[in-house]
Amino acid sequence: MKFQLSPEQRQFSASLHDLLGGADTAAVARAWAAGSPERGLKLLRALADLGVPALLVGEGHGGLGGTRVDLVVAFEALGYHAVPGPLVETAAVAPAVLTGDRLAALAGGDLLATVVAPPEVPLALDADVAGVVLDLDEGEVSDVGIDFVRSVDPARRLFRITGTTRTTAADPAAFDLGVLAVSAQLLGAGQWLLDASVAYAKQRSQYGRAIGEYQAVKHLLADVVTQLELARPLLYGAAVAGETFTRDVSAAKVMAGAAAYLAARTALQVHGAIGYTAEHDLGLRLTKVRALAGAWGTGAFHRERVLAGLR
Repeated sequence: MKFQLSPEQRQFSASLHDLLGGADTAAVARAWAAGSPERGLKLLRALADLGVPALLVGEGHGGLGGTRVDLVVAFEALGYHAVPGPLVETAAVAPAVLTGDRLAALAGGDLLATVVAPPEVPLALDADVAGVVLDLDEGEVSDVGIDFVRSVDPARRLFRITGTTRTTAADPAAFDLGVLAVSAQLLGAGQWLLDASVAYAKQRSQYGRAIGEYQAVKHLLADVVTQLELARPLLYGAAVAGETFTRDVSAAKVMAGAAAYLAARTALQVHGAIGYTAEHDLGLRLTKVRALAGAWGTGAFHRERVLAGLR
């Protein structure tokens, strides 16, 4: 099957990259990690104006009535630019749970959501800025208490949740939509790491030659290209899958995680010592990839789901 994005989806992607490319998302992420979300919330509002949280919300509630492919397009761009915030929970998962006025508020950018889904998602992302906390097993959490838990990625502010729940009917696909969005983030982050590594290899010189001219460096980068290009069709294939969605999205998570992890390791090798500095933007993606690789299910969990889906 030959798959191509529609002109509208390509334009949507270009609009997101234009917005995020000029938003200094690195500074936004650092401020978010430091507990100053003001710039991040302003950026989330701008993303709402482009329709990101409205993608999976029906038109009857002010949404766009989009597809899972639209979701992947958006989250590839969000992952590429390392945008902080509970976007997976708000744009991918909550539309499968919320109803009525709050669904309309979500689509309009007036409500942020966060989610737990134990045991794979035991902690709630950015619960301190979310207006609603959802437990995919038990329902909406009220009388919420939060306890901060440090993450390997400082821009992923995680919280242990306490409170009471009331039963809310969630779409059985809600968890898998979260997995799909995280997989797209991983692929986007991996692409940024590749692009940054290629650019740096053209600039950095050793022994009078750009390091990108050496075969060893070329081979490292070529391996990353191969892994990313192998993961991409699995991701978009999962987005259009029908009855096999659960199996296919798990396969996409495994491959996207592996490709992004290889991109991170290679980027660190290519950049050398500068890649270890906190001031370099490379670190934002290295920690992001490390955190997302285990978010919404580890590689082992998703491999087991793929195996179960083949039996």
